[in-house]
Amino acid sequence: MGFDALLTKVQQAEEALEAREREAVGRWQQFSRSWRAAWTPGRIVVVGLVSGFVAGRTQPMVAGGGGGLLALVRTFAPLLAGLQAGQQAAEAAKEEVHEEVHDAVRQATAAPPQGLP
Repeated sequence: MGFDALLTKVQQAEEALEAREREAVGRWQQFSRSWRAAWTPGRIVVVGLVSGFVAGRTQPMVAGGGGGLLALVRTFAPLLAGLQAGQQAAEAAKEEVHEEVHDAVRQATAAPPQGLP
């Protein structure tokens, strides 16, 4: 087999690969559209209820037994504390700006106008 024949064979293989790739992308897009269309609100609720029931039957959450609920609270406690600290810092900064604006207004109204006889 000559070089030109090999080159032609490689080009044919590349074209076939590109055609298969386009076909796969088209099928994936079709699957994605049909998958999203199948998830109606009613089906989402039913699946949520069924999965919640199954999860509750396999591993019930016990609050006092060191189970998942306590671990969940321990996980989110620092997040909630950080949110609360951020909110307090924002309120303090807002109050500080408010005071600075009042001070500037007091100074502007207390000073006599300059340049007037």
